[in-house]
Amino acid sequence: MAFTILIAEDEDITRKHLVAILRDENYEVASTNNGVDALKEIKSKNFDVLIADIKMPKMDGLALLTRVKEISPETEVLVITGFGSINSAVEAMKKGAFDYLPKPFDLDELILKVHNIQKQKELAQENVALRTSLDIGKNIQVIAESKGMKKVLEEIESIQGSDCNVLFTGESGVGKNLLAKVIHYSSSRRDKPFLSLNCATFTEELLASELFGYEKGAFTGAAAQKQGLMKVAGDGTLFFDEITEMSPSLQAKLLKAIEEREFYPVGGTKPVQADARFIAATNQNIGESVARGSFRKDLYYRLNVMEIYVPPLRKRRSDIAPLSRFFLRKHSREYGKKVRKFTKEALDVLKRYSYPGNVRELENIVERAVILEKSSFITAESLPQSLLMFQIETTLEPDKVKSLAEINREYVHSVLEMFGGNKSEASRVLGVSRTSLWRMLKEEK
Repeated sequence: MAFTILIAEDEDITRKHLVAILRDENYEVASTNNGVDALKEIKSKNFDVLIADIKMPKMDGLALLTRVKEISPETEVLVITGFGSINSAVEAMKKGAFDYLPKPFDLDELILKVHNIQKQKELAQENVALRTSLDIGKNIQVIAESKGMKKVLEEIESIQGSDCNVLFTGESGVGKNLLAKVIHYSSSRRDKPFLSLNCATFTEELLASELFGYEKGAFTGAAAQKQGLMKVAGDGTLFFDEITEMSPSLQAKLLKAIEEREFYPVGGTKPVQADARFIAATNQNIGESVARGSFRKDLYYRLNVMEIYVPPLRKRRSDIAPLSRFFLRKHSREYGKKVRKFTKEALDVLKRYSYPGNVRELENIVERAVILEKSSFITAESLPQSLLMFQIETTLEPDKVKSLAEINREYVHSVLEMFGGNKSEASRVLGVSRTSLWRMLKEEK
């Protein structure tokens, strides 16, 4: 992707010279002779760098800098100052300018400063996203700017040479499924199948059929043989989401398959080999489930060779902005929209919200905003009203601070009311399963 630069300079000779020099460096360059037109350009297109003269007609460089930082905080600004304007340069730096250049400036120095900005942006992008490039051309992107997520990725990296079973713990919607794929596609099994099974979405009978398959005539309606995911996975990876929702009898069968590396299809008499790697995830306190006997201790130990805790989004707030921008790009492409950025106010609203549905809920919020937005950027007013209400409630009455559990329950009720009590729609928007939604509502009793 081209590195884009906008020049706002009212002196024609200087402006044309800058354009020529920077294009010779293979940058994509646009220019204007005043601050008002520069602001219009910034609103309509993404620019990596703005080079602006302090003194310009219609809107000076300082005013332009302030507006640019409001609507496009990712754009770095270099200001050009005339003789005797050093105080203005200092003021510009306080307002967020990357650096300044005094007139007459050295062109090599200008190019060096632009190169420094480019290098800094490239490094920032590498730090934000972990890209796992695979032999089969598969790319997985994980946003990891927070300490919590960097720790998760370090733990995953530590087992790349291992084939051990892994247990992910953490709330619904934090990205456990995605991280399971990272483990699979960075392992020696990367060119084998990765299959996912949500244990909370099936009855015990259907889950057994999906997992182990069945023989023809095993039960009423079994008109033909069906291969289960345990067989289809082969030498690949089988991921069990919400593993604690599995019934005790199925837990026993799964334990036997893991220990003996074979299983019997429903109604079958011949064992089938089980060669898959097992990764499991739960949003429950699995230790408590083991203690009360609802989850087998021996199965827990078999799955929990390596336990990785994924923190909720509210505890890794530095991931919110990069995640939001990632989802903005994703859904803008998906819906053919030209929504390019968030205003600073919009990002502030997103950063302060608690996200009971975690990353899934954030993606739903951004997707909704992209669908409804008619301009090129998302403002605070473009976001759901419930988020704005949350801001007022939690910031204007500090003496009446509510617990996150209370806020989450109230928000769940608001979403349910918005959809007329339809739990399927509410769980979809919140980014949680119906089981998790039911549990949230039950906890208040």
